[in-house]
Amino acid sequence: MTDHYFSAEPATAEDRHTMQIELAGRTVEVVSANGVFSAERLDKATRILLDAVPLPPASGNALDIGCGWGPIALSLALHSPELKVWAIDVNERALDLTRRNAELLGCSNLVAGTAAVVPEEVRFDVIWSNPPIRIGKAELDALLATWLPRLALGGSAWMVVGKNLGADSLQRRLADLLGTDFSVHRHSTSGGFRILRVDRVQ
Repeated sequence: MTDHYFSAEPATAEDRHTMQIELAGRTVEVVSANGVFSAERLDKATRILLDAVPLPPASGNALDIGCGWGPIALSLALHSPELKVWAIDVNERALDLTRRNAELLGCSNLVAGTAAVVPEEVRFDVIWSNPPIRIGKAELDALLATWLPRLALGGSAWMVVGKNLGADSLQRRLADLLGTDFSVHRHSTSGGFRILRVDRVQ
């Protein structure tokens, strides 16, 4: 059986390791393991996203869709200790690593779990995501259609997507999907990746 980072329960035995990376302007030590996305390093796309986004709000609710071992969610939590950060994934190993990393870094404002962990009434002031493109177009669209409409009025979502992985077509699909209550545009391009921005305008 082949493990994918979007497997709920990786079949291979867990092989955990530590690594030093830069998050929220500081060098931190985190834990990762096989069977999760970009297990050995902070991937290029996530670094591009983290370098491009403005600082998150000081409080409210934030969401990381497809958190992996946690770099995006941890960055949100470290930047804004009073911000409630929701980190979701289907991969239980990834979620366990995110929880452990939050504990290691003192991020008591971070909650990691499957989609069911987020109360239905929660609306998000900001969403940051390196979305799981490789789950397939229909599945990706369904995933984003679930979470992006839960932006609060004035809230923004920032996503990094490879140009060669369909960033431009995703931008068009999101505009059609979300309708006139949302603004969808390309914020920037760097290293073969697009940063897409979605704003709830009404």
